[in-house]
Amino acid sequence: MINHDAEQRTRPTAVGRSDQRVGPPRLILVGVGGYGLVHAGRIAKLQADGVVRLVAAVDPIRDVPPPAIDGTPMYSDLEAALASEGPVDVVVIAAPIGEHVRLAELAMMGGADVLLEKPPVAALDDFTRLLDVERRTGRVVQVGFQSLGAEAARLFEQDAFGIGEIVKVTATGAWSRTAGYWDRSPWAGRRSLDGQPVVDGVVTNPLAHATATALALVGCRELGDVAAVDTDLYRANAIDSDDTSVVRIHTTTGLIVTCAFTLCASEQDDEPVVHVDGSNGHAEYAYTADRIDLEIDGQTSTVTVARIDLLENLMAYRRGESALLVPLASTGAFMRVLDAVAQSGEPVRIDPRAITWSGEGPDRRPVVVDVEQAMAQAVATGKTFTELGLPWALRSRDTVLVRGQVGGTEVLQYRDGAGTIATSTPRPYLHPVRTLAGVVVSATHPADHDWHTGVGMAIPDVNGTNFWGGGTYAPDRGYQLLDDHGVVVGGPVELEPSGFRQQLEWIGSSGAKELAEERRVGWAAVTAGVWRLAFVSSLTADSQAQLGSPGSKGRVGGGYGGFFWRFPSCGNVEVFTPTASGEQAVHGSVAPWVAWSADFAAGPGISGPATIIVAAANPAGRAEPWFVRVSDYPGLGSALAWDRPVVLSAGEPLERRFDIWVADGRLDFDAVAAAVGAR
Repeated sequence: MINHDAEQRTRPTAVGRSDQRVGPPRLILVGVGGYGLVHAGRIAKLQADGVVRLVAAVDPIRDVPPPAIDGTPMYSDLEAALASEGPVDVVVIAAPIGEHVRLAELAMMGGADVLLEKPPVAALDDFTRLLDVERRTGRVVQVGFQSLGAEAARLFEQDAFGIGEIVKVTATGAWSRTAGYWDRSPWAGRRSLDGQPVVDGVVTNPLAHATATALALVGCRELGDVAAVDTDLYRANAIDSDDTSVVRIHTTTGLIVTCAFTLCASEQDDEPVVHVDGSNGHAEYAYTADRIDLEIDGQTSTVTVARIDLLENLMAYRRGESALLVPLASTGAFMRVLDAVAQSGEPVRIDPRAITWSGEGPDRRPVVVDVEQAMAQAVATGKTFTELGLPWALRSRDTVLVRGQVGGTEVLQYRDGAGTIATSTPRPYLHPVRTLAGVVVSATHPADHDWHTGVGMAIPDVNGTNFWGGGTYAPDRGYQLLDDHGVVVGGPVELEPSGFRQQLEWIGSSGAKELAEERRVGWAAVTAGVWRLAFVSSLTADSQAQLGSPGSKGRVGGGYGGFFWRFPSCGNVEVFTPTASGEQAVHGSVAPWVAWSADFAAGPGISGPATIIVAAANPAGRAEPWFVRVSDYPGLGSALAWDRPVVLSAGEPLERRFDIWVADGRLDFDAVAAAVGAR
């Protein structure tokens, strides 16, 4: 076993100060569930040894400390604990990711150093904000990448194992997580929550240690050490974030670090490994076990490296005995990766036909076919899943065809839909749609229904082809995933002043053209906080066509199909028409217009209240019911075939026109009626 004393291991660039108060440093633990339980046990041991004194614990949902720290005063928030307990020296934070920046800043402003669980924060702006707070307060943040407490990085840098100059580093991690894992908290598997970034995906949280460790082995630690990051993000679970991904990190020294991870493996928990190729040999670093398997000149051997607990290291730093092992600035390279993942857009859904499921209820888990082999290919070749051409990998991504502006503010994008998988029916759509204040009021590929894409036209059944996406409804079997999906292909976009038109073909599952569509979209300012969208769709068929829905096949209340708007996460939803109010009353009702007023929180950025008013602008549309969902998911649309199919004669156009008002703020009934009446 290789072991060196702490002073040699840390290779300090700056030794800490000795500024502790009389007696053991006073400490607060924030978060006593999840990984907080591990911290509680470590703190209890250090307290028994007289190294620290735990004065309080904080948890907003638990009022009893775990057994390891029984008797510790509990508070619901850190601010109250700091006010009641007086000055403290160290705050250990094991809270939800979205709370990290607020809590760490509060602790440092209160005069405490911080041990902050990984990932340190969920946005690059928050990272630079904490660096600034460190500078202003003179306090420090140690980040809880426990694997970086091991001496492996220093030993590889010194070529202590004799593998020569490092020429390639990759990382693999194949874990399996159940439905219960994703249900454990409101932020699990989310890219954002209540408008705040979370980025809880496989690369940035469950296997974040693998990402950070691989970077550290090539000396890539700080913000400026990363030149570029390529991402290829997928999901098999019904989550917002990625669970099966490749990231390829280009360092400023010219090395490339490729990481391939999944939480949908065939086995429950394979050991993640960082693979290191040197000019003289190869090493496999199993960082969770601090074990390194070496192969040099045909000879194999295994060594175990020592590790220092990061809280103990923080205490040694405070005594002036050591440098920090994982200071905040040294996680900048990892934050570059997290930022690239966050900016990459929604992960692509893995074709459900490439997924098998095992278990029931909270133990249900997906397995992506041959995913371990795909990961091995990725790290061997340095290619992403998409570049490898895997059967379940989508080779195309959306192209933005049009950007619509009102008064110099971008209020919509029109996308070609190429980034939609086959079973979700690729089709052009509007997204993101924004209010003039910037609040996003559309969603695409949400976790609950991947086939919901922004604002557009979709029909569940046209001559037996599914142009909606997802499962196909059969009266005797419910929804079944069939190979019956179509694709809507758009021709060149013809730009007009404040609008565009496009000819589209609806290609059926057999490859034949089922419908032709002329689509016209326009936008205009109304008032300082309101703009209007016009959406016109004219459908024709070369021969007689039948348009249907689950409702026309007997599913009561399931008559969706036609114009459809998928909203993002909403709170305090009010939906109403001139004569009805509430989901149950509005759903299936016939009215000239319907309004949706809510507090929108689409993701990081601008959140807030907005109102969407959709008015049917021609007699045929006004005679059709509205389809509304609030409790299951937020969505609103028209219903061409509410309870019976529509038969479209050859050459006979079916035109639907909708006028839509997009308003900042919550408009009441009178304001909505006035807006519609003023058109």
